[in-house]
Amino acid sequence: MTEAAAAAGARRRVLAPLVQESTPAIIARQLRTAIAEGEFPPGSQLTEAGLAADLGVSRGPLREAMQRLTQEGLLVSHRNRGLFVISMDDDDINDMYVARTAIERAALAQVVARHDDEDLAVLQAAIDHMQQFADDPNGREIADADMAFHAQLVECARSPRLSRMHETVLVETRMCLGAMRGTYVSAQARIDEHTDLLRAVEARDPESADQLMIAHMRDGLSRIMPEESTVTARTVPPRHPT
Repeated sequence: MTEAAAAAGARRRVLAPLVQESTPAIIARQLRTAIAEGEFPPGSQLTEAGLAADLGVSRGPLREAMQRLTQEGLLVSHRNRGLFVISMDDDDINDMYVARTAIERAALAQVVARHDDEDLAVLQAAIDHMQQFADDPNGREIADADMAFHAQLVECARSPRLSRMHETVLVETRMCLGAMRGTYVSAQARIDEHTDLLRAVEARDPESADQLMIAHMRDGLSRIMPEESTVTARTVPPRHPT
């Protein structure tokens, strides 16, 4: 090993390696974002001709991207009619929260076990970003910052499989965010829930962290579906009952 190579191996990596994305992957990401932001509402049809023209791509990579989203469950194919954005009924929303709770609990356990100082700093920065929008507790900005915290939490688990699953379930969550609007009297309670999660990680307390995550997911579901607020607790029992 050369001296330069040894020095490079010893220093802390600052920049992440570049990853060359395929055209279908780029298209799929853009479609996920558009669906999450409501540009393609639930139940709307996506046509190849229109999307190919909008994106300036051929139909081959577009079809591959749309197939990816179909496999993820964000698009559904109706025979002789085409592809449509999923429409989420109450059962779908509840099931989405069951999946999201399972993913984020698993990720949180990994983050507690790793207890990486850089991860803790990144999560604190995500909470600080939420605090910037505290004056508008039901605004789009704080909702986006909230979702960014959860996305970062799962990324900190360093599990590509959890991250892939979480990406899809967060798109579904964003599709439901409209139902949450107006349910927060104060932003501080929302921010405090995330802060408490981080403090449990800092304290290396997996039991408290797990219980806090369950309660946080239950609260999110109750804001979308008040009559179903206890379903997540029944479907995904806590590992350490109180």
